[in-house]
Amino acid sequence: MMKRISIFLLIVLSFYNSRAQVCTNLGQNPSTAFPVCGVDTFTQSTVPYCGGKTIPSPCTNATLTDQNPFWYKFTCYQAGTLGFEIIPNDLADDYDWQIFDITGLDPNSVFTNGTLFVACNWSGRPGITGASAQGTTLVNCAGDAYPTFSSMPTLKKDHEYLLLVSHFTTFSPSQNGYKLAFKGGTASITDPKLPALQSVLSGCGGLTIGVKLNKKMKCSSLAANGSDFQLSPANGTIVSAKAASCNTGFDMDSVVLTISGPLTPGNYSITMKNGSDGNTLLDNCDRPINVGEKIDFVVYPVAPTPIDSIKPIGCAPKVLTLVMKQPILCSSIAANGSDFILTGPETIPVVSATGNCSGTNTASTTIQITLSKAIEVGGTYTLTLQTGSDGNTILNDCAQQTPAGSAIAFLAKDTVNADFNYVTALGCITDTIHLSHPGGNGITSWTWFSNNTLSSTLQNPSLYYTEFGNKSIQLIVSNGVCVDTVIKVINLDNGINAAFKYPEVVCPRDEAVFVDQSTGKITTWNWDFGNGNTSILQNPPAQTYTAPTATKEIFYKARLIIGNSLNCFDTSIVSIKAVNTCIIAVPNAFTPNNDSKNDFLYPLNAYKADNLVFKIFNRYGQLIYETKDWTKKWDGTLKGNAQPTGTYVWTLQYVDRDTGAPVFKKGTTVLIR
Repeated sequence: MMKRISIFLLIVLSFYNSRAQVCTNLGQNPSTAFPVCGVDTFTQSTVPYCGGKTIPSPCTNATLTDQNPFWYKFTCYQAGTLGFEIIPNDLADDYDWQIFDITGLDPNSVFTNGTLFVACNWSGRPGITGASAQGTTLVNCAGDAYPTFSSMPTLKKDHEYLLLVSHFTTFSPSQNGYKLAFKGGTASITDPKLPALQSVLSGCGGLTIGVKLNKKMKCSSLAANGSDFQLSPANGTIVSAKAASCNTGFDMDSVVLTISGPLTPGNYSITMKNGSDGNTLLDNCDRPINVGEKIDFVVYPVAPTPIDSIKPIGCAPKVLTLVMKQPILCSSIAANGSDFILTGPETIPVVSATGNCSGTNTASTTIQITLSKAIEVGGTYTLTLQTGSDGNTILNDCAQQTPAGSAIAFLAKDTVNADFNYVTALGCITDTIHLSHPGGNGITSWTWFSNNTLSSTLQNPSLYYTEFGNKSIQLIVSNGVCVDTVIKVINLDNGINAAFKYPEVVCPRDEAVFVDQSTGKITTWNWDFGNGNTSILQNPPAQTYTAPTATKEIFYKARLIIGNSLNCFDTSIVSIKAVNTCIIAVPNAFTPNNDSKNDFLYPLNAYKADNLVFKIFNRYGQLIYETKDWTKKWDGTLKGNAQPTGTYVWTLQYVDRDTGAPVFKKGTTVLIR
């Protein structure tokens, strides 16, 4: 059965994909959705073939798409539940629907954002569908098993919603339409604000009149001949009425009236009346602006558009944005910038000028003026208007030319330089770096970092260090507009550290060699070898030490004091052990009884044995101890167990440090308990 359903769905999808095409009619895309009102029944007489875009949905039993769609938009003005019906003109047709919450989002997000889902019904059954009290769930998916009514979704106040109605009749969908009626539920999607005129503004000496409405109203209610409006006094005739938003949508909030000719400057009014279409303007609930509603306005004499301002500039600007009081015709702006000249501390040529003239814009309130180079010298500059290579200055949308010589001044900041100077004061314990910056160019802030750590905000600080070596110093300067930064590495190279290489053990008749390993800029060496000898050489002569006779070893203290040119000193002291013999021997007996006398077995005096390996075997030939460190000693145990009294065999191999010759010895030792 499941296989049959899958094949059926594939056939259906293949059929629709073959007919799918881009929707171009208003209302068949989310961005051009019909505005609807809760008190009206919306009639769609025909459904053009198009669509096929995937719709994210909780349903997983089929791929859902906007087949032959129409979209409707509405706002919730009172929170509550929403009920509605979609009644096909042909009850054999299958209509599906889904609601999305698009508050604050691009309407086209419905194709990619599954979180916008509110409710749906994709049932495969034909007939009336919608949301009502008889529904039991907000989600009804594709297939005949699902009912045609879903439960009523709960709407949130001030949220914006889209309703998709999709025509999905199997195999041969007709183009018959449907009626959409909102009924039941407690939510209100009817705007409580009544339609009215909001304001009127005349343009070009009354040649055009802009009427601002207090809300969106139906484009279809606007009479193109302007007969919805009456001008008083009748010094001119309204010849047309247009709303730009009606080119791409169903509603409007402003209308431009065109007058037969310029009006005499003075006070006027616009009054609403029933136009040639039998009504005034209607909101999306078909409520009209009252006949007789009037609003006053003033027609001013036609005048050139003055310069308003220059937008705030940053550091070293190369482009200036000139703001005009009213829109300037893009066609009147000379592209080579010859309408403008810039003077000031630097005279910099203007190389181009352009308005915000992309798309359908024919006029712009801003003009981008590009200079041949950036302004780097601070001071007051003046941008002056002149007749350009096109034979005029600039013209507003009423063809009035802004007079040559019109000018505006602005202040530019200097560029800044963070290069700084420094002086080091070196000491034995603490070093000081005295930093300085010359200032100028309006600089108001200095921020110093030492090794990436904020150290000062003074112009000329001093930094102190008790650890010597390289210090990364960064300075950031600013005059409030321009910023610059410089990093320098300063080496505090007066640190010294005393160290030397020495023999830890000295055998009888051996010489002790001392090698200086101190670091820093050292000027003096003072050696005391502890044997009565001293030296001031960096590499002193080898020393001899008297071997002890009464004891096995004796310790001498060797000391090195180094100094530098600042009379700073550092000292290193080491201990040297002189022994009475370096002849390696292994005892022939030992007594591991913890009396601190002869408790261990190990090779004695192996001070000059390199690569040493010492092994011990029991009488069965079993290896029971091994070490490569002659100072580690066997205590007569194996894995923590005391070994029995008896004879044990040992082997010893090493390389004689003096001769470099390999040595192998073997012997026995008696363990006595």
